[in-house]
Amino acid sequence: MSSSPFLIGIAGASGSGKSELARQLAGALEAPVVSLDSYYLELGHLSYEERCRVNFDEPASLDARLLLEQFSAIVAGQPVEVPDYDFSIHTRSGKVTRIVPGGFVILEGLFALHWPELRDLFGVRVFVELPEDVCFARRLERDVRERGRTAESVRTQYYSTVKPMGDIYILPTRAFADVVVRGDADIQESAEMVLRRCPGGVRQGLS
Repeated sequence: MSSSPFLIGIAGASGSGKSELARQLAGALEAPVVSLDSYYLELGHLSYEERCRVNFDEPASLDARLLLEQFSAIVAGQPVEVPDYDFSIHTRSGKVTRIVPGGFVILEGLFALHWPELRDLFGVRVFVELPEDVCFARRLERDVRERGRTAESVRTQYYSTVKPMGDIYILPTRAFADVVVRGDADIQESAEMVLRRCPGGVRQGLS
């Protein structure tokens, strides 16, 4: 394998199972996972009320410049400091996570396959699909448990921006995927499908 890290990009709708697949692959490949959520724009200059009105379900809500800059550096084998995003206050926390690229690096997120310049950096592009009702149920449970949201606020956001923006910006990127898996399929089988696309058909770490 060359010294340049092999990048895996995982896209899909909210709640489809991107993070679970990324964790499975990370264990098999001993690779760091970077969440696209880390790249939401810094909104500290806005009031909390103004932040709550931002549409976080369109690509413009992310810092594409920083994202491309850091992943270009990763491809070159250079470490980067990925920002930490705090969803409870809708802005960056001020903390960072240092990513030191090894043989593999995984990026997972809604728009992972949206930007052509980013897609070109991936060695394999993955799309995770799942029926809308299951995606919503998963998002509802996660946002209430992990992000301090109320069920009503999650429902309102889902049907006002999450689903419409997903139809416009996320579902069409399925066409760019090398591998399409279902988020309710056996996770090991899904990971195997991706691993067969990696250098050497890597399969270690799965049991």
